[in-house]
Amino acid sequence: MDGQQVCEILDLMAEEYDQGCYPGRNSEGLNPEWPADPFHVLIATILSQRTKDDNTRKASDNLFTHYDSVEAIADADVGHVAELVRPAGFPKQKAKAIVECCIKLRDEYGSKVPEDTDELLKLPMVGRKTAACVRSYAMGIQSVCVDTHVHRIVNLMGIAKTRDPEETEFRLMEIVPEERWTDINRYIVRHGQVTCIPNHMRCGKCMVSAYCEHYRNSINRVSTTR
Repeated sequence: MDGQQVCEILDLMAEEYDQGCYPGRNSEGLNPEWPADPFHVLIATILSQRTKDDNTRKASDNLFTHYDSVEAIADADVGHVAELVRPAGFPKQKAKAIVECCIKLRDEYGSKVPEDTDELLKLPMVGRKTAACVRSYAMGIQSVCVDTHVHRIVNLMGIAKTRDPEETEFRLMEIVPEERWTDINRYIVRHGQVTCIPNHMRCGKCMVSAYCEHYRNSINRVSTTR
């Protein structure tokens, strides 16, 4: 599949879904008190690792209600932070990383989240997905953010044939025009939440099934068994 076809897929998804939000947020669950600024997006994306969106939402709401700045979290008790973020799973690990991350931001970056990917990757529990989410949703920088939804759906549809999210990221950067990079996560994540649901794919209601290798193969299997 080429870049033009991917853009056509994104256009069709854009007609169906809203503009999307950072991890743990969508149009139904967005708390307007927590803006899509670099601090909130960074912390929420760290919390989103290895958990569901609803759990991320609960944990980030708990945390931001008590500690709503880099400085506040940097000075917070790790044990208390762990209790607040428990809904997101791995509370001790995530709390430690979040507090250490905010200490580093306060002491080395003037409490500002850096824009540069290499600088973001120096922060605890920040990988390429988290860095790309911060750059995309909070800074308006075109970035390919590949989470489990994006990696799964891109391979399912035949857009790419890759082994892991990082490989998927670089493949998408090769074929998709840069001005559409942010749209990849924005729309494909919503597609994975609403239509192409893991283990419960709603292919009959999919607006991009005509482009989907999985759907075509499914139709062919049904035809050959009749």
